[in-house]
Amino acid sequence: MTSSIAAPMTQYWRSHPTFFTGTVLVIAIFSSAFIDYFAGSTIAVLLILQLAVVAVALQCNANFAYFAAVFEATSFNFLFTTPRYSLQMFNLEDILNLTVFLLVALTTSKLAELYRRQQAALEQAQLRNSILLSVSHDLRTPLSTIIGTLTTLKEYMPKLSASQKTELIDSAAAESHRLHQYIENLLQATKLQHGALKFSLSEDAMMNVLHQAIGRFPAAQPRIVIDSEAELPPLMISSSLIEQAIFNVLDNALRYSPLDKPVTVKAYQQGDMLRLDIQDEGVGIAAAEAQAIFELFYRQHPSTDGGAGLGLAVAKGIITAHDGQISAEPVAKGSLIRITLPIKKGEQ
Repeated sequence: MTSSIAAPMTQYWRSHPTFFTGTVLVIAIFSSAFIDYFAGSTIAVLLILQLAVVAVALQCNANFAYFAAVFEATSFNFLFTTPRYSLQMFNLEDILNLTVFLLVALTTSKLAELYRRQQAALEQAQLRNSILLSVSHDLRTPLSTIIGTLTTLKEYMPKLSASQKTELIDSAAAESHRLHQYIENLLQATKLQHGALKFSLSEDAMMNVLHQAIGRFPAAQPRIVIDSEAELPPLMISSSLIEQAIFNVLDNALRYSPLDKPVTVKAYQQGDMLRLDIQDEGVGIAAAEAQAIFELFYRQHPSTDGGAGLGLAVAKGIITAHDGQISAEPVAKGSLIRITLPIKKGEQ
């Protein structure tokens, strides 16, 4: 539970480095002033200021860390050395302390930058390994089915009835679509992980995009029930990407829902946000997995679901790139995935 809360917070701070740096510096200055007033410990003050620089260095890029180091050094000189509220320094010990502080702060910033680069390289290596493992497993199954089906069709063509030929062709086509969907999600996941997903926004209606996504399930269309408000405002979105995200969520819902049960899609406006609730009547999602299901290559039932663990992760990346949110909401029966997108008009 702690990690599921910490991850979104970390992502938020990393996407708002200026706010994070300002917050840390203010807290450090006030904490130092408190300690200086009640304890009068210069060493404790320097340690707190040093800790603030380390926090900024680990969370933000080097420029923010350098700024924090200079700002903290200046603040120490101005607020905590004699004469107070002046940039002059006459005490040799204060000068030495400040010099050491700057050297340690700058060294820490460089080490933190190196650490972040190594972490990024490690994450990329782990991603490549995960992709290779996933490709070796998830490409083999549909390819084997396609090859086997087409081989059977070729060798026994004269002996097969029309219905048997149709069944074999349909099977090969279905596996081909499955393979195409997997490759598409894999490409999108790779782009998202490398920050290379580029798209332009245009005004479109959510219902248009929804119907396009549903149209990609010709056999399952009767199971999908739409419940929408009469008038929904248009959105500024990349229609093809949002369609892909909705398709992935629907594909997941249809896979885990019984064949005789519907999948309900509810579209409605709430404030300045448009919501899309996709609910199935399957086994549901455990509270402990509510965050994990959106992680890359995560599978709820690895031995039985046959999924690649890509669909929901790609959907989350696409929705997040549109300044929206996607979450698994608790329901009495089945599972409910909620997509929330901001209503923006006329923005590019």
